[in-house]
Amino acid sequence: MESEIGNMLKEKGFTLSCAESCTGGLLTSRLTDVAGCSEYFQGSIVAYSNDIKKNMLGVKEETLNLFGAVSEQTALAMAIGIRQLFQTTIGVSITGIAGPGGGTAEKPVGLVYVAVSGPTGDTIKKFNFNGDRTEIKQKVVDAALVLIQVYLTLEKSF
Repeated sequence: MESEIGNMLKEKGFTLSCAESCTGGLLTSRLTDVAGCSEYFQGSIVAYSNDIKKNMLGVKEETLNLFGAVSEQTALAMAIGIRQLFQTTIGVSITGIAGPGGGTAEKPVGLVYVAVSGPTGDTIKKFNFNGDRTEIKQKVVDAALVLIQVYLTLEKSF
């Protein structure tokens, strides 16, 4: 799937950047496993702390206070922020709770948001995954790759 995404990005002349929280760079790792990815992949930030989310990605303090780091609103702000920071066509973000701790009744372990921001709009998807930390991270990255692929399939070239 990573190669297909790379081919789609190259065909469209698009570039991609990532902002990852709970996956710790795993999406970036998967995308950069493809030879020649430097043609379309610009870089990423692993934004575990709220300070990084605010200071580097432009997530507003009020967004974090009102909705939390694991929210649709924060995921969207992260995707837009990484896209602007790296000046890429598409920005992708992941924020969630991989566990085993950190979950609550309102936001359980396995709750994850993936956002894609691009020239024709933004999309955000909520997921609830089961499994241990490693399994959740893998499932999130697989879901993010599918979301990127769907976005690129629906995206019209300039």
